Amino acid sequence: MSKIAFLFPGQGAQTVGMAKELCQQLPAAKQMFDQAGGILGYDLADICFNGPAEKLNTTAVAQPALYVSSLAALEKLKQEKPEAVENCVAAAGLSLGEYTAIAFAGGVSFEDGLRLVQKRGEAMQAAADKVASSMVSVLGLDAEKTQAVCDEARVEGECLVLANFLCPGNIVVSGGQASCDRVGEIAKAAGAMKTIPLAVAGAFHTPIMEPAVGELTEALNNVSISATRLPVYSNVDAAPHTEGESFKDLLVKQVCAPVRWNQTMDRMIEEGFDQFYEVGNGRVLTSLLKRIKRKIPCEPVLG
Repeated sequence: MSKIAFLFPGQGAQTVGMAKELCQQLPAAKQMFDQAGGILGYDLADICFNGPAEKLNTTAVAQPALYVSSLAALEKLKQEKPEAVENCVAAAGLSLGEYTAIAFAGGVSFEDGLRLVQKRGEAMQAAADKVASSMVSVLGLDAEKTQAVCDEARVEGECLVLANFLCPGNIVVSGGQASCDRVGEIAKAAGAMKTIPLAVAGAFHTPIMEPAVGELTEALNNVSISATRLPVYSNVDAAPHTEGESFKDLLVKQVCAPVRWNQTMDRMIEEGFDQFYEVGNGRVLTSLLKRIKRKIPCEPVLG
C-alpha cells in the first residue's frame, strides 16, 4: 500500500476564478466560503471567483483565500477518493499552507485557523508596507552560489537572505528592494539560468517581517492548538510534529525563517512517502516535487 501525504499550497498559488466551479458543484465547499465570509467580514467567494486580481493578490486576502480554497478542495477529495483521505498519514504546507495542513490534521478548527490566517496576512502586509522590499527566484544555482550572490548584491544597511529552498536549482532570495534589484545581473554573472522577480508585497521569511511577530504571537496565544492526529512537517526544521504547543512556536518562527521545502520533501521521501496529493489551487507543489524526485507521483486536487 502507498504511504500517502497531503501537501497544501502557499501564497502565490491564488488565481482569479479559483474554487468557483468547486462551489457550484459541491454544497460543502460553498458552505465553507459562506462561513468564511462571515468570519472575515467581506465576501471572500466574490473576490476568489471574480477578482479583481489586484485585490486577491494582496497578502491580507490571498492567505485566507488559499486556506479556504484548499480545505474546500479537501471536501472534493473526500467525495471522489475517500480512501486517499482515510489512508493519509502526514501533511505539509508551503508557508501559509502549513496552517491548512494543521487544520486538516485536527490541530485547529476551521474557524480558528481562518482567524489566525487573517491575522497573519494582515500583520505581514503591514510589515511589508513599512519597508520597500521584494523577493526574487534564482534558477540554476546551488545554495552556496546563491548565498554568494546575496552577499555581493546586498546594499549596505539592507537585508538580503535565502528565504525559500524550493527544489534543486530554485532558491528564492528575499530582502530590501535595492538589493533585490541587483540580484538579476549578479546572479547571471554567477551562472544562473535566469532570475524571476516575484509579485509579492514584500520580503517574506526575513527579519523584515519581524513587526508581524508580536501580532501573530498574540493571536496564537488566544487560540487552542491541539495535538494533531497525524504528523505535520514544519517549514522551519523540515521535521514532523504533532504537539500543539510546538506548532505555536514553529508558526511564529516561520514568519522570519527560511522555508525549507526541498529539505522537507527529501525527508518525507526518505521516510517512505510515495504518493502525494496537492490539495488546493494550482500545481506549484506538484511541479516542485517533479524536480526533487521525478518518479514520485503527486496528484493535484484543485481548489
